Amino acid sequence: MDRIIILRQFIKDNPQDMFSRHALALEYIKKADDAEAEMLFKEILEMNPAYVGTYYHLGKLLERAEMLGEALVFYENGMQEAEKQQDTHALRELKAAYNQLKDEMEM
Repeated sequence: MDRIIILRQFIKDNPQDMFSRHALALEYIKKADDAEAEMLFKEILEMNPAYVGTYYHLGKLLERAEMLGEALVFYENGMQEAEKQQDTHALRELKAAYNQLKDEMEM
């Protein structure tokens, strides 16, 4: 069975399942449907801003779409949330993505 169908059913059965929403967004990226993935990532952060991993993936998606300013904002918001949660791994990844993008924008 198609993973998208399965994940949509999981979400239908449990609308608060952020893991399935995140996995569904990643599946849409694999299928080159960045618009659907972006919508899902933003939906996750609206429902649960503490879902830190989403900031990184949304930022990368926005970078690919050349929405660099918006990507920076999501990286910054993710860094703030990671600091609140004392999630050093996520904070390190978000800072690296943020700094790399800033450097590229300054060239």
